[in-house]
Amino acid sequence: MEKIVIKGGERLSGEIQVSGAKNSALPLLFATLLADGVSTICNVPHLRDINTAVKLLRELGAEVSHEGDCIRVDARKIQSIEASYDLVKTMRASVLVLGPLLARCGHARVSLPGGCAIGARPINLHLKGFEALGAKIQLDHGYVEATADRLQGAKVYFDMPTVGGTENLLMAAALAEGETVLENAAREPEIVQLADALNSMGAKIEGAGTAIIHIQGVQSLKPLSCAVIPDRIEAGTFMIAAAITAGNVLVRGAIEEHQEALISKMIEAGVSIQKEDDGLRVIGPERLSPVDIRTSVFPGFPTDMQAQFMALMTRADGTSKISETVFENRFMHVCELQRMGADIQIDGHSAIIRGIREMTGAPVMATDLRASASLILAGLASGNTTEVARIYHLDRGYEKIEKKLAALGARIWREQE
Repeated sequence: MEKIVIKGGERLSGEIQVSGAKNSALPLLFATLLADGVSTICNVPHLRDINTAVKLLRELGAEVSHEGDCIRVDARKIQSIEASYDLVKTMRASVLVLGPLLARCGHARVSLPGGCAIGARPINLHLKGFEALGAKIQLDHGYVEATADRLQGAKVYFDMPTVGGTENLLMAAALAEGETVLENAAREPEIVQLADALNSMGAKIEGAGTAIIHIQGVQSLKPLSCAVIPDRIEAGTFMIAAAITAGNVLVRGAIEEHQEALISKMIEAGVSIQKEDDGLRVIGPERLSPVDIRTSVFPGFPTDMQAQFMALMTRADGTSKISETVFENRFMHVCELQRMGADIQIDGHSAIIRGIREMTGAPVMATDLRASASLILAGLASGNTTEVARIYHLDRGYEKIEKKLAALGARIWREQE
């Protein structure tokens, strides 16, 4: 087992490059199953979840190869329609093979993902959508089995916006007969990239990025060739790293339109953010102002930035309130921040943070991906040494984060526990 060690107190400065977005790369990789040919996706980050996706594609019969940050997928010979529990349990996004397999092969068998550390994330909205398109759904021994001779276009209303559900239905409806309308669809930038990618394959999709998406089904799709957009959550994490250390950092690849909610709150906290040609420059103040946030679906404040923003507010000159509305168990990092001296009290689905002058380093344990990042950020701002254990969570979503931060002047490294 490895851990991250941080000796805090350094002001970060310089430039840092944002990697490709994991949450965009995964649906793009699975979208290659829709085409009888060879697809190439570039700017793919080197992460555990990407490795799991590659393993799953190979299990289904695709031939997959790497060259630098590009992944080549030959999906001409799909030999299996089953995503096993062993893979789905390690990465919930594996359920995104359901739509492509159902659309192309007429049959898919995918393990139910179950819950996760930050709360239940059921796929019932996915399944209701597939049933609306004419699929027969059967739940058997922990698996979803879906069949359809050919999916039929229909109107699908999501009870709540769901990123995975929108992505699954987008891919399935691209090969359905007739028009499909997705209402109350998710609006994240990753949805827009997937729709653009499908259109480049020959799909007919309009409205991605809005609450209503129209898909006119086509008979077949050609292979995909595209580059993954920058990871907005990694970019936001680096922006907070600059702010929490009173640093001056150019975050290359950060896209202003993807960060509007975060930028607004960081400016409210006294952080200077300047748009430059290839990214955003972030300059942290000596003292931060307290800010209240409430997580929401895009374009609201992202739940995936809540833990990192909480770390920032531990340094604010006053009291902040963070309300979590997306996941019920997403305050598990609080007790670890408290071990570092943070003054945080939980009140239902809200956390009250009273800023302190300086955190103190301590041995802490990551409970999930974004909690890992919040502990590293707190460690950067602490007065001494922090050790973050269970960093396998971190490696699911951040590519070489310790090396990137070290290049900005942070004293951070990885070592065996």
